[in-house]
Amino acid sequence: MPPRSLLFSIVFLGAAFAASAGVIEYQVNVNTGGIFGTAGSLDFQFNPGPLVSQSASVQILNFSSDGALVGGPSLTGDINGGPFPATVTFDNGAGFNDYFEAFTFGSTLSFDVSLYGPALSSPNGTSTSGSAFAFSMFSDGAGTIPVLTSNLTDGFAFTVVVNLDGTTNVTNSSAQTTMIPATGAIPEPGTFSHVALAIGFWIAFRFRLQRRRHVAFFETARRKQ
Repeated sequence: MPPRSLLFSIVFLGAAFAASAGVIEYQVNVNTGGIFGTAGSLDFQFNPGPLVSQSASVQILNFSSDGALVGGPSLTGDINGGPFPATVTFDNGAGFNDYFEAFTFGSTLSFDVSLYGPALSSPNGTSTSGSAFAFSMFSDGAGTIPVLTSNLTDGFAFTVVVNLDGTTNVTNSSAQTTMIPATGAIPEPGTFSHVALAIGFWIAFRFRLQRRRHVAFFETARRKQ
């Protein structure tokens, strides 16, 4: 996956729909039948933008699948709760917040995403970056080969951007994934925060990906000795 920050910015600018403030929830369902039995991994991220982001949180609730979680999760940043299927809470207090776990895919995968906090309920008008949530699926345990997504540049199945005005923008890059808003919302246009947020979020993703590639390289070298 080559580093293409411009393309990653376009992901946010070409959002599928926007939703207005408060607690915003989505019901996520993924048809994983095409990769049934694959020993892969799942990744969830919620990160602030590169400038000043107002406080926001995300909860992953009601995780369910006929696949199997393998081992325990790898946690980075401001994450509480879990492991799945228990509720997992992300805050955007740290620059990089990541939940990664090996997973053997079944035929279905579902969970709810709930976004909340001052950034959504009472935007302060002084913040200069939003925040973004992303979900990815991989066909390897190192998290380097994305599956069930057309976004091969960054590997995200979908992203949810929290804008400076408290709205959210969703980009769904997976034909196998459906996202149903669980709360009523009036569509509104996105804001200029997408570009700045995209840059910061892309940097965080590349850092995680590069770190896992280094780990996989040294593990391979060790086995050859």
